Amino acid sequence: MKRSDARRRGAFRPRAGLRALLLCLVLAASLWPFGLGPGTAAAHFNLDANIRIFHVEHLPPGEGLRLFIRQPLPYLLADKLLLDDNGAVLQEAPYSRSAEEGGRLVHYLDIDALRARPEALARLIAEGYALRINGVEAAPVPGRMRLHPALDQPPFALLEEAQTALDGPLFDPFYGDAYIGEVIVDMELLYPAEKAAESYALRSLLDPGLDGQGNTANIIIDHGGEKELVLRARGLMAEAVEVSRSRLQAAATFAWQGMLHILAGWDHLLFVLCLLLGAQRLPALCWRVTGFTIGHSITLSLGFLGYAPAGAWFVPLVETGIALSIIYAAIVALMNSLSEPRGMLLTTSLLGLLHGLGFSFVLESLLRLESPHLWESLAGFNLGVEAGQLLVVLAVWPLLRWLCGRLGEQAETLRWALAGPCVLVAAYWSGERFLSLLAAI
Repeated sequence: MKRSDARRRGAFRPRAGLRALLLCLVLAASLWPFGLGPGTAAAHFNLDANIRIFHVEHLPPGEGLRLFIRQPLPYLLADKLLLDDNGAVLQEAPYSRSAEEGGRLVHYLDIDALRARPEALARLIAEGYALRINGVEAAPVPGRMRLHPALDQPPFALLEEAQTALDGPLFDPFYGDAYIGEVIVDMELLYPAEKAAESYALRSLLDPGLDGQGNTANIIIDHGGEKELVLRARGLMAEAVEVSRSRLQAAATFAWQGMLHILAGWDHLLFVLCLLLGAQRLPALCWRVTGFTIGHSITLSLGFLGYAPAGAWFVPLVETGIALSIIYAAIVALMNSLSEPRGMLLTTSLLGLLHGLGFSFVLESLLRLESPHLWESLAGFNLGVEAGQLLVVLAVWPLLRWLCGRLGEQAETLRWALAGPCVLVAAYWSGERFLSLLAAI
């Protein structure tokens, strides 16, 4: 049947679809301002020190890991302080007492409450972190704990120093009153495990809402081999920091992370869906995915290694470009729904370069330049991204082809029905991210 005959019989009309697509763009533009809600208010606690140190001691097989943590006390208490609209205290944070000094509210360590119930503070620390050993969540057993003024804290750089820092009174009475923001907490946590820890993943569950918490410097020192491993992470450590002494385990761990970030990344899933919509033959689709993988592997590695601009404008610029690439892929798929567009391998490779930069920002939260088995981990992450894409293709492609076969000449309607929401969402993201870009310039 000729295409003109199909239109006369009520098949979906591209011009009508294009008008619907433009309407989606207009609607998305009207929604931009609503994505800019107010941020979370910072707590009243000052963060005078924003460094956390973790010493990881490997115990004999069958005993597990021992963790020594040094952290600022506000991380544990700030989100538990309740204030009314006028800034008056509705509920004190645990182990604190408030006072007014010079017309402003300040918070002191309540030493009496600390000495009366130290075990409750120890539980707060234990519940603030999650540790997986060999892929299994480990339950912490609190050990020794000490508090110090930030300006008079004992050394904590070596494992022996961390062990020694916990010897002595809970809080030396010599110090007297101390502001919460100037108090450091040292804690010992034991994580039992049946087998020796070949790998583990540490993450923080704390989100105190403090000004400057996003710049927290986290230093993890692993003492599991002849040579210490020093890893660094910035921010709250909501994403687990993976540590492995095995090359194969490191590659497998990051391959899994690569897959997860594909399957949980809506912008990338929408992009792959648009590639599926525009492919008439499976070999052509595989070439598109392969080209994309080649491109993103290059820039992912280069971006992670530091060969990318460091300005605040760069991340929102890349994220805006990724959102626009979804719109481009959808339009190409719709405009070439009855034929294979030429040059798609080159096009997807170039778009892969853009998406790879976005993945490099994600990878920086999981992997460090000083991490063991760096190149194996990088290769594993790239292979995981490719595996995640292929899973999407294998799950969606057969279903899409079956539906198109059942719909016959109405298959074009299905393509527009799938592509339209992709464009709408991507247009909204484009506007939101572009505003973030303007704010960063």
